[in-house]
Amino acid sequence: MGSPSGPPFDPDDPDRARRERDTEPIPRIDPDDGPGYGTGPRLSDGPSFSDDAGYGDGPAYAGEARSGRAWARDPEAGYLPPQISEEELAGLRADASGSAPRRVLPLEDEPSSLVARYLFPTERYRGEWKRHWIHLITPVLIGIAATFVLGYLSGFLAGQDVGALTTIAVLLWFGVMGWVAWRVADWWYDRFILTNKRVMVVNGIITRRVAMMPLVRVTDMKYEQTPAGRALNYGTFVLESAGQEQALREVKNLPNPNELYLRVVEEMYEPQAVEARLGKEQDEAKADDGA
Repeated sequence: MGSPSGPPFDPDDPDRARRERDTEPIPRIDPDDGPGYGTGPRLSDGPSFSDDAGYGDGPAYAGEARSGRAWARDPEAGYLPPQISEEELAGLRADASGSAPRRVLPLEDEPSSLVARYLFPTERYRGEWKRHWIHLITPVLIGIAATFVLGYLSGFLAGQDVGALTTIAVLLWFGVMGWVAWRVADWWYDRFILTNKRVMVVNGIITRRVAMMPLVRVTDMKYEQTPAGRALNYGTFVLESAGQEQALREVKNLPNPNELYLRVVEEMYEPQAVEARLGKEQDEAKADDGA
C-alpha cells in the first residue's frame, strides 16, 4: 500500500501552519450568521451583468428605464442615437411661462395680392415683410415740425392783417402733409419677399420697381444693426453675388433681422428641411380643423 503524495508529516515543520491556513475554504458572508458582519446585502445580491447587457430590446439598467431612452442596435451601422420620448419633447415645446421656442414659419400662409402677381406657379412662397416703422421717422418728424411752425406762423400772420401770406402758409402746410402721406403710402407698398428660389424687393406707387436675386447666386449675406437698431429690432441686409454689383444689394430698415436672417439661410442651405417642416405643420393644421 503506497504512501500519499507529498512530503511526510512532520510536527516540527515551521511551514505546516501557513499551508493549512492558505488551504482553508473562505466562509460565505451572511448577515444572519451573527454580529461582526453588519447588515449590508450579500455579495450575491449585487447587480449582475449578462453578456448582452444594455444592448437588448428593453432597458438593461434602472436609470435607463427612468429616462425613457433606449439605445437601438443596428447590425450594419453600429448603434443608433437614443430615442427621445414624448415627455422629454414636451419640455421643448413650451416652458413654464408659456413661451415656446422659435419656429421658423412664414408670417402668412398665402402671399398678398400685391406680391402674388410677381410669383410664378412653381415657386414656393415663404413670407413678405414691410420695412420697420423707423423707415418713416424722418417724414413723420418733418410733418410734426411743419405743423407747429406753420401753425404758429399762420396765427402770427393772421394778426398782422396779411391774408395772402396766411394762405401761403396754409398751402405750404398742406403740401408738407401731402408729402408725408405719400411717404407713408410708399412704405406700405414696399415689401421684402422670400421664396424658395429668390429674394425680392417690390416698391413704388405709380412707378413700380421689382428687384430680385436668386438664392443660388448669393455668395455672402450679412445684416448690420446700429445701437438704435438693436434697441428697436431692425437692421440693414447686405447681399453679395459673385462679387458683382446687383440691383438688390442693400435693403435697409428690415424688422426682426435675426429671425429673417435665419429664414433666408435655412432656405439656402436646408430647403428639404423647410419643406418637411412646413408640410408637417400643414398636416397638423388640417387634422385640427377636421377634429
